[in-house]
Amino acid sequence: MDYIQKINELKRRKNVVILTHCYQPVELDEVSDFVGDSFYLSKKATTTNADIIVFAGVYFMAQSAKLLNPDKKVLLPNMNSGCFMSDMIGLSQLREFRAKYPGVPAVCYINSTAEVKAECDICCTSSNALDVVRSLKAEKILFLPDAYLGKWIERKIGNLKVITYNGFCPTHLRIRPEDIETARIKYPEAKILAHPECHTAVSMLADFVGSTKEIMEYASKSSNTRFVIATEKGVYDRLKRDLPEKEFYMIRDDIICTNMKWNSLEDIYNVLKTEQNEIEIERSIQEKAYKCINRMMEGAKV
Repeated sequence: MDYIQKINELKRRKNVVILTHCYQPVELDEVSDFVGDSFYLSKKATTTNADIIVFAGVYFMAQSAKLLNPDKKVLLPNMNSGCFMSDMIGLSQLREFRAKYPGVPAVCYINSTAEVKAECDICCTSSNALDVVRSLKAEKILFLPDAYLGKWIERKIGNLKVITYNGFCPTHLRIRPEDIETARIKYPEAKILAHPECHTAVSMLADFVGSTKEIMEYASKSSNTRFVIATEKGVYDRLKRDLPEKEFYMIRDDIICTNMKWNSLEDIYNVLKTEQNEIEIERSIQEKAYKCINRMMEGAKV
């Protein structure tokens, strides 16, 4: 079956917008309206008049799209697409964490469920985390679920105590300091670009640390022509395709998020055909979680 043709036919007939995270299989870009990081995609959906959003990503991303587009039907192509990091904290763990530090504002990473967002003060992305935290004008914050992004924020801002929940991204933690050192020897002219979800020892050795979007922009705008990519392989795949005049090397071949690779063209076709796998959020959670995201948008001016 020619899934690309069939998907495009269903998109036109059903007034659909397809959002694809840049960790997804690169072939999904062929049918996508927007490709990027999770919050960018959810925001983009609000600018369209689509009736249906298909989010080729993981569960929390589809939830975020629903929070920002409550009147649109949001579909996740494959319901197995979860996130190991977001699954590390639920309501009971969050309440226990907050109870230890009464009165301290809780900042949750966008990589968290709607239920968790509903009980936090403000949300952030890896792109806007510094602006969001500075907007609180606090001397101390709680940060969840990713400990490494939280400690990166603490180092970048200074004069701030960040108490982190012990969550992490298993994919980014496969990258070790010795991998950076090996890359320096193997590709001495290359800039090493890393995600702040990486281990602190890795972040401190990289030439540039930034979000998925920031890494891609850095590679595009830099006068340098060689880069080592220390984040999920989907970023490398798209940079190599989109910037053929530059050279890209993966820090390791196994930096692949299996959950991010669940979705396929066949899954997108099937979910468009059946309109199953709809994302629904309880109204009370929806309202509270939206406030958490909206405060981020106001604080970071996004």
